[in-house]
Amino acid sequence: MNYVYEMPAEMLKECEKKGKVERFEYESFTYEEDNKPLKKGAWVYLPYGYDEAKKYNVLYLLHGGGVTEDWWFKMFPDTVTILDNMMADGICDPCIIVTPTYYRGDEEADKNGEYITEHFHTELRKDLIPAVEKHYPVYAAGDVSEENLIKTRDYRAFAGLSLGSMTTYRAAFYNNFDLFAWYGPFSGCGGPFGDHELEVKRICETLKKGEEKGLDLKYMFCCNGDKDIAYAEHTDIMGKVLPIFFKGVA
Repeated sequence: MNYVYEMPAEMLKECEKKGKVERFEYESFTYEEDNKPLKKGAWVYLPYGYDEAKKYNVLYLLHGGGVTEDWWFKMFPDTVTILDNMMADGICDPCIIVTPTYYRGDEEADKNGEYITEHFHTELRKDLIPAVEKHYPVYAAGDVSEENLIKTRDYRAFAGLSLGSMTTYRAAFYNNFDLFAWYGPFSGCGGPFGDHELEVKRICETLKKGEEKGLDLKYMFCCNGDKDIAYAEHTDIMGKVLPIFFKGVA
């Protein structure tokens, strides 16, 4: 089923109830050399009325290939305006949004996009999530033990665009399904040269294993523009997944 969405003009108007965007620095031990962690950064959106005494849902939002963590909030500040308006209008609850990067400064080693999408999962699990959720008032409440991060998966989401969409599947869904219950792959799954049947198999296996462990998928919003180069492959893959795992869904 195809849907057509157009951004309402009012979503792009400056909102009185503004959130703020701040820089968040953390250390990644995933790529350490000579026992020195890699220093990395992300941008964090904090909603209007942000209160450290509250608990917030958290979304990890990735950019596409060839750009950085600056993409969503700095290169396209309209993203912040849209978020402000969505929360002011009650379209979504106030939440914290983190925009990291899968790049690590070693661009030569990172030329292979598939390598990046597969291997970001360790940094995500071991470095980024613990750093963020120890610092901000989310449902983990400062307890970033693996046991508690799994326990609080219902309050954590992951989404990404283009290469970030592939990373949504490979780093967050296939490899960290126990940490996330909500997903937004925005443009692509296996890439232009990917094996569609393999991706179908991995999606279904992830859902089946999760179900066996009592871990459900709360929601996945798969989307592509119909002129997007990833439209055909993403539609084909998810079109095969739906009748296998989501019986009765067209």
